[in-house]
Amino acid sequence: MPFTQPPTPRERVYRDAKRAASWGLGANVLLATAKLAGGIFTGSAALLADAVNSLGDVASAFAVQGALHVAQQDEDDEHPYGHTKAESIAGLSISLLVAFSAAVLGLETIRKLGAPADPPPVLAGIIAAVCAVIKEGLYRYTKLVAKRLDSTSLWAIAWDHRSDALASGAIAIALLVAPYAGPFASQIDQVTAILVCGFLIVVGIRLFSRTAGELMDQQAGPGLTNNVRQVAEDVTGVNDIEKLRVRKSGLEFFVEIHVRVDGQMSVGEGHRIGHVVKDAILASYPRVRDVHVHIEPHVCDREHGHSGNR
Repeated sequence: MPFTQPPTPRERVYRDAKRAASWGLGANVLLATAKLAGGIFTGSAALLADAVNSLGDVASAFAVQGALHVAQQDEDDEHPYGHTKAESIAGLSISLLVAFSAAVLGLETIRKLGAPADPPPVLAGIIAAVCAVIKEGLYRYTKLVAKRLDSTSLWAIAWDHRSDALASGAIAIALLVAPYAGPFASQIDQVTAILVCGFLIVVGIRLFSRTAGELMDQQAGPGLTNNVRQVAEDVTGVNDIEKLRVRKSGLEFFVEIHVRVDGQMSVGEGHRIGHVVKDAILASYPRVRDVHVHIEPHVCDREHGHSGNR
């Protein structure tokens, strides 16, 4: 058998992200088909609207798959820092799609509020309930992967699954209860839809804020930053850290660190220590794509009992 090179930690990260996105894509195709067929067969407008929502999710899943493929590509002449932000751009797009779709659906529901409507058969509610359970399962699975990988696009997909689960659940409750609600049947359906839309708008705004922070090169969380600092300080020859910046870009991180060494040290030795610091950080954190190390002189003033930069 030919020897196959095991995947690197970086490759495993993208593999897991793509797998989660693929599960969502396959499920959305099946659910969109089921909702569309059910809506046509039962005449349920709510189920048909939910089917259109699932078709939009299919398009979003395709976009995330493409973004993860692009983000994994190596640097080139036009993109010397790589393509990692493609993953964040996909997350931003999905957050806007979630909020915009919810706003449009909410406004349309408000416009029709109070209009009489005949409740569809119970079968439509059963189909919506099954779809809600499947979507909730997808949300929980995708959320676990997104949390482990700290993936913006997967967080967006996870909340898109949760929003669909809530929407389908609300539709299921409304359709199952409506036949027994008498004159309030249409109000139950409409009020539930408006509440769900309001929740989705809030979720979309929160996702947008989080993703926008990444695109603006927001500093990484204190946990990772402090750990990177500790790894650098443990390198022999490093006196202290003068400056440290860690920014998240898609599924990966970039580090810029200013290291203080003995000011009387040769340029060659300082350069060597810089490489040791870089290698130590990359070895400790495989999701760090690159480390830029700047060497600063650390000068000890014995007379005045303090140290500083020259």
